[in-house]
Amino acid sequence: MFGHDFYVTRDVTYHVKEYACRHCQKQLTTNSSGNLIELTPKFKEINDVLERIHYKRHKKSRSQIHSNLLVFKH
Repeated sequence: MFGHDFYVTRDVTYHVKEYACRHCQKQLTTNSSGNLIELTPKFKEINDVLERIHYKRHKKSRSQIHSNLLVFKH
């Protein structure tokens, strides 16, 4: 990736991110192996689904922790 200056444009999950180059606007994402690959419409759609699942699980987990804390306080 010589000559590019990539920055994170979106945190999809803790491990999956989307990147763009400040110079040429080339977009990349991480694949299932953790390697950087070009962000195609297919991978953009996959990232959208991953983000939605990750958000729901994170929200549910926080809700359960909050519920458990309320039980222990009483």
